[in-house]
Amino acid sequence: MSLQQSNLNYSLEQFYEFLRSERGLSVTTQRNYQQQLTIIAEQFIELGLTEWQNVDASWVRQVASRGKRDGLKASSISTRLSSLRSFFDFMILRGELSANPAKGVSAPKRARPLPKNIDVDELAQLLEVVDDNPLAIRDRAMMELMYGAGLRLAELVTIDVRDIDLVRGEVRVIGKGDKERKAPVSGQAKIWVEHWLNVRSQLIKQQESALFLSKLGCRISHRNVQKRMKEWGIKQGIASHVSPHKLRHTFATHLLESSGNLRAVQELLGHENIATTQIYTHLDFQHLAQAYDQAHPKAKRKKE
Repeated sequence: MSLQQSNLNYSLEQFYEFLRSERGLSVTTQRNYQQQLTIIAEQFIELGLTEWQNVDASWVRQVASRGKRDGLKASSISTRLSSLRSFFDFMILRGELSANPAKGVSAPKRARPLPKNIDVDELAQLLEVVDDNPLAIRDRAMMELMYGAGLRLAELVTIDVRDIDLVRGEVRVIGKGDKERKAPVSGQAKIWVEHWLNVRSQLIKQQESALFLSKLGCRISHRNVQKRMKEWGIKQGIASHVSPHKLRHTFATHLLESSGNLRAVQELLGHENIATTQIYTHLDFQHLAQAYDQAHPKAKRKKE
């Protein structure tokens, strides 16, 4: 039996008319709904289903399972289920269903994208800022601190002068959920923050507690930091896009590669859940292969 000959098709045609006349959706959106629902209906017909009223959660789960077997991405399966939910809401509106069987069925979790980072050589190139202009000194201090302590952008811009203690080598930051933590400030980060503090008075125009200032003498904004880092990436000839978020990712990746201490990385990043930090456990295969060859007694390859 084809879809056009089945009882399933009549309700679908009524739904498409509803989308056109009542919802006023674009032709493209209507076409997407029709494409997804046609695929679902044809699958149901193959399985012997003849009435929409007979669909329950187990039928809907088969839609998700079939999509996964067919190699669909989680986002595509989610779109398909969303179309089905909207259609069943329409049937409830018409009094043809009492409940939506697709409401409790979720798509497979989307794979979290691996964080991009800057490699060590490019990072050194980025931070080789030799300009003695106060704004350039400020920018290098911000980049050194973000990379050196793994700070979030929101944490960086809210730091006050009183929050940083160069003698102890630490900075107090307020992370997500207003949770306070202390992050280490050492090496180049400490040196350049000190340079910045020596020239900060050249920008300040009024009583301002912020550590990092804009050229107007007030607390620097999120957007300004993003703009300046992007500009430095271009100026320093960095192939990849430079952003505050990427510097934080780079901090985590480099630290984990060097130490292998996931729990320490979690604490330094201010992650409440270790699962959030585990995304950084993806090291490139070459790095792992080299570590294996160097460390495993059975991995020593004979030179041919």
